[in-house]
Amino acid sequence: LYQVHYRELFDLWDSDDVPVPRKELLQKVKGVDALVCVLTEKIDAELLDAAGPNLKVLSTMSVGFDHLSLEELKKRGIRVGYTPDVLTDSVAELTVALLLTTSRRLIEATHEAKTGGWGTWRTLWLCGYELANSTVGILGLGRIGVAIAERLKPFKVKKFIYTDVAPRPELASLIDAEYVSMDELASQSDFLTVCCALTPETKDICNKDLFSKMKNTSIFINTSRGGVVDQEDLYEALSSGQIAGAGLDVTVPEPLPTSHPLFTLNNCVILPHIASASYSTRNAMSALAANNLLLGLKGQPMIKELKL
Repeated sequence: LYQVHYRELFDLWDSDDVPVPRKELLQKVKGVDALVCVLTEKIDAELLDAAGPNLKVLSTMSVGFDHLSLEELKKRGIRVGYTPDVLTDSVAELTVALLLTTSRRLIEATHEAKTGGWGTWRTLWLCGYELANSTVGILGLGRIGVAIAERLKPFKVKKFIYTDVAPRPELASLIDAEYVSMDELASQSDFLTVCCALTPETKDICNKDLFSKMKNTSIFINTSRGGVVDQEDLYEALSSGQIAGAGLDVTVPEPLPTSHPLFTLNNCVILPHIASASYSTRNAMSALAANNLLLGLKGQPMIKELKL
């Protein structure tokens, strides 16, 4: 009986391999009261029009919301749940792993070991850059930026700096970070990690202008959203030696075509958007997304609701 009742109430796209096709999504949302989505679904005016006036609650299984047309949702009075906090530890851990992998050239090193490049001991072979006595810059200081800094501190980082739309003294005090301008962030950082949300203001904010001010020994790390980086400018900076290396968990588009020039560079490590991919975190995100939805349907406060 429960299964029959369940099937009447819910419609599920049951595939992890491909996102629900747009055409099918537009058909299936007609008349729904609530919708759970992930970051592969663009929730815009077209989709909201297709859903119709019954749609009152949207729950996204993500902390980022650049796939949502917030103005359209606000205009229609649709409440929005999302999943911050529960993925902070996982994203911070992955960011540190990616930073170390990039700076110590681990992907290159494993390739050399596998393919016979490992010969006699050589003085400067596969040398990288260490965190001890370095300056770490954070672009966009939020929960995740703080969590990254907390994990990097034991590596004897000398100084943390950050930039944001405005100083964030409460968060900064947790990691003893200094607020600086964008230019200072670029010129001072030995490691620059991007933790900001993708908004119209941050789109392509990491571009030729930023990279040209960075040290040629700097490592650039992005685990936020691919859209904050101008990838052509990043390719030029990496291939010309303007910066030493980059580690990316996010790109435009996703997946990044295997023919993309960034894949030809030894000093660029690209991961397939796995920052929150731990079993415990994905389970917590799923539960939070479901509970946000159910509470919204009941007209109750969500556990985590976006204020539109």
